[in-house]
Amino acid sequence: MIVYHKNQEIDREQWDNCIRNSPGVKPYAYSWYLDIMSPGWEALVDDDYDSVFPVPGINKFGIQYVQTPVFLQQLGAFSPDNPSAPALVEFLNFLPDFYRMIDLSVGQKIEIEGFKITEKANYVLDLSKPYEKLCENFSPQCRKNIESSGKKGFELVNGIIPDELIDLFIMNKGKEIRGISGREYQRLKNLMNFCLINKKGSIIGVRGSRKKLIYGIFIVETRGNKTMLFVVNTPQSREKNIGYFAMNEFIKKNASTRNILDFAGSSIPAIASFMESFGSINEPYYRIYRNRLLWPVRMLK
Repeated sequence: MIVYHKNQEIDREQWDNCIRNSPGVKPYAYSWYLDIMSPGWEALVDDDYDSVFPVPGINKFGIQYVQTPVFLQQLGAFSPDNPSAPALVEFLNFLPDFYRMIDLSVGQKIEIEGFKITEKANYVLDLSKPYEKLCENFSPQCRKNIESSGKKGFELVNGIIPDELIDLFIMNKGKEIRGISGREYQRLKNLMNFCLINKKGSIIGVRGSRKKLIYGIFIVETRGNKTMLFVVNTPQSREKNIGYFAMNEFIKKNASTRNILDFAGSSIPAIASFMESFGSINEPYYRIYRNRLLWPVRMLK
């Protein structure tokens, strides 16, 4: 039987046990991730946490709706034992009626009446093979860019603090991106600090002259999965193909492990091409959308 739980009613231990043992799970559905990136999230739970469905509910202008938070790529239905796609349909049909609009990204492909479903690209690379085998699948252009950037004398470094990485992003790209508020950057910073303290993630990057950061990646690490959640480029890093150097070094270090490198996908062709060039495959996720708001309120997106 499905039960609707408010945030304070969710048993985090049972929840995370279900998530941890679900096949192909990504970090986004763990309670600690949701607590930071979607405060107040709610949940549907079936058969005493045998299957779960996180609900990132939002209240805006007195209207309650479900929306995928910024820096949280996808959610969905999770279970160690039950097929996730049928469970997702059942959970969606059970959602309380007061959620009049649903705009949620999920990992399962489904067909459900009343929803518009759009496929989104997400690229992953199996790191279980030795590096020599992995690099055989790099594209010729990728290998060329790795070789040229490797001659520049750059080194991949640790010890980068969240503020430095986020400030670099805002300075180079953040001003062009609409829809990311100061509150959401603060949540990202909180997530980074939590992951660094609890050994659930790392920040790696490259410094240029005068030790100034010119490229950085925040990677969330859970069992069997390393997710590139936040990547920061600069004009200098693009010019010198530092992204290829950094990714090659990361793959080299993590080859022959039971991990999946999740590039997290992009709708920007140049970025998608970069991800594919390392031999990754598209493992799509899906945006599901339904708007039952009355006009003119339904124009809210």
